[in-house]
Amino acid sequence: MTDLRFEPDSQEIERRVEALLFAAAGPLSAAEIARRLPEGADVGGAIAGLRTRYQGRGVELECVADRWRFRTAPDLSFMMTEEREEPRRLSKAALETLAIIAYHQPCTRAEVESVRGVSLSRGTLDLLLEMGFVRLRGRRRTPGRPVTYGTTDRFLEHFSLASLYDLPGVQEMKAAGLLDLSIPVGFEVPDPSRGGDDEGDLLSSGEDDGPEFAQDFVSEDGKDG
Repeated sequence: MTDLRFEPDSQEIERRVEALLFAAAGPLSAAEIARRLPEGADVGGAIAGLRTRYQGRGVELECVADRWRFRTAPDLSFMMTEEREEPRRLSKAALETLAIIAYHQPCTRAEVESVRGVSLSRGTLDLLLEMGFVRLRGRRRTPGRPVTYGTTDRFLEHFSLASLYDLPGVQEMKAAGLLDLSIPVGFEVPDPSRGGDDEGDLLSSGEDDGPEFAQDFVSEDGKDG
């Protein structure tokens, strides 16, 4: 008996990836996209094709924290200035703290204070946590079990970084006045892109509940659902 099942070609796979990225409420990883496509589908090829097709258009496909999403072309951002105005600004102390966490993570409050050379106000860390730039990573296996902090995907998204590998170099940060700080003797500056979870017990499982998709469909009676 002839198998009449439809086998989508590369163009159809690209269409499906485009539809998923358009409907998703947030960025999607290649693995999340692959789970909704036929087994063996070339997700990488579809993404590459979409990036080429949308290059120079009003919306473009970009990578944020190893996840893909459509966004407005950067040169058209002036049209959304009012809608995208940031309600809060980070102080110099908050920027310094964020930079230290980004480059030294996972690190404790005491380590941040040691690098900065001054005490860290409670409000500074609270602000970074509230804005979603920093998260609790775990507890150090040392006396007192201090909490460690690390950056989030929101941090990467805000500063337009695909991953922590794209952080500016140390010299660039010093030129910007964000790392012109006294690092204590014996304090190593680790690679921020490493996992780091072996330095402490995780505070949560961190399991992903899967991507969320916007509900946009038409019901059988022809009315919007």
